[in-house]
Amino acid sequence: MSGTRGTANSRGRLSTGKFHKLVRSWPTLVLTVLLLALALPAGMLIAPALTGPAQSTAQPAETPAWQLVPEQLSVPQGIDPLSTTAPVPVPANVAARLDPLLKTDGGGTFTAVVQDAATGKVLYDREGAARRIPASNMKLLTAVAALRGIGPEERFSTRVVAGPAAAGSPGAAMGSVVLVGGGDVLLGAGDSAESKVLGHAGLATLAKQTVDSLRKSGFKGQVQVLVDDSLFTGPALNPAWSPDDVAAGETAPIFPLALNSARFDPADTTAPRPQDPAIAAGEAFAAGLKAAGAAAGLTVAPAVVRFDGKTTTDAKVLAQVQSATVSQQVDLMLQTSDNYLAETLGRMTAVAAGQPATNESAKAAVLGQIAGLGIPTDGMLAADVSGLALANQVSARQFSEVVRAITNGKDARLRAALAGFPVAGLTGTLGDRYIDESTAEGAGLVRAKTGTLNTVIALSGYVVDADGRLLVFSFIGNGLTPGAEGNKPALDTAATALAGCGCS
Repeated sequence: MSGTRGTANSRGRLSTGKFHKLVRSWPTLVLTVLLLALALPAGMLIAPALTGPAQSTAQPAETPAWQLVPEQLSVPQGIDPLSTTAPVPVPANVAARLDPLLKTDGGGTFTAVVQDAATGKVLYDREGAARRIPASNMKLLTAVAALRGIGPEERFSTRVVAGPAAAGSPGAAMGSVVLVGGGDVLLGAGDSAESKVLGHAGLATLAKQTVDSLRKSGFKGQVQVLVDDSLFTGPALNPAWSPDDVAAGETAPIFPLALNSARFDPADTTAPRPQDPAIAAGEAFAAGLKAAGAAAGLTVAPAVVRFDGKTTTDAKVLAQVQSATVSQQVDLMLQTSDNYLAETLGRMTAVAAGQPATNESAKAAVLGQIAGLGIPTDGMLAADVSGLALANQVSARQFSEVVRAITNGKDARLRAALAGFPVAGLTGTLGDRYIDESTAEGAGLVRAKTGTLNTVIALSGYVVDADGRLLVFSFIGNGLTPGAEGNKPALDTAATALAGCGCS
């Protein structure tokens, strides 16, 4: 206690001493302040020699108007609707723009059609009625068919149902569960990712739900995974496809369930694919079941086999996950030109019509939906519904009418496909095009589905021209010189010219 008091007294004495020193030094402090007051203006006069004359004469800058807090909210802005009074291009003027550009690099020919979207008036026609191999432009027909035949908001379910009991080792319970494919080939191996299209439904989520159902029923022991892929029938590979294209990973055997659109790695679109996508999905589900079931006393038999027969409608459902909507799948198919997804959507269109899900039924269902729009299908031939087959035959006029049905037709369900058209220089299969000087002006303006095979190139889509008129078009090249570098730029330059056309 005495030490504390002593410290306090000492602090008091020091404070008094400092006060007297301050009083004695007062004249010195006054002199210092006076010198500083004189030195400051002098420094300001010297500074320009060091920093430049601009600073010495600069006046305090006024705050720019764009940095000020607004006095009132601005009027909301957006894309103006198309003008109904925008002039329709004059066909001769359109031809003057396109004719010099639509020239092949080497052999082959281009056919082309341009139409006014609102009226259907043909503004440009270069052998537009001639049948041509369309490559992946075929997916435009499949997109329309799926949206009409299945419906934009429909989803595909992947279910797990209780399977038949199996014989196990003495004293151990043995059962089975059946993974039932319902048309979702965009399954993910992990948990469901509802914000995505690829992987929207996840097999890990399905496995956790299955374990929970088995646990609640009191089941413990070993489970065998069976796969029911009986929804699709007939050959899993279309005989019109080249074996070389299949080996190169352009597509794979078609089943009603698959991981990552039948890819081992969704990011690697050029690698070979699993040759039994249904069993590959079953194996991924079994791995998820094994991981989720360990804590619940479940083990999983190592072999995944096909279910012998077809599950009945009264089978007990243990778990279920749902795909992204059909419209979302259509957009993904168009953006990435996914052959496997296109073939699946074709078969599911047949299923929706009560037909068997075969290659033949898929082709018939797609052409039937096109005819249902009132688009003439005379001479149209579908060898597949993805465009991989060389035996497909569709004219540029038929494609322009399909695009017109999507943009302006009476069936509003088809509008769902608009977001799927790749945007020049920005998205999908047009993301790496329209980046050089000859086509850069079309970037962000041209929206079109691409198509490419060895001797085939196609581009079908729509633009708003310089006068504000919506135009639809289809350009198709056949018999082209393989590897010729000038054919894609020719189509891209023509579409760019169409977008910039003030051709009235």
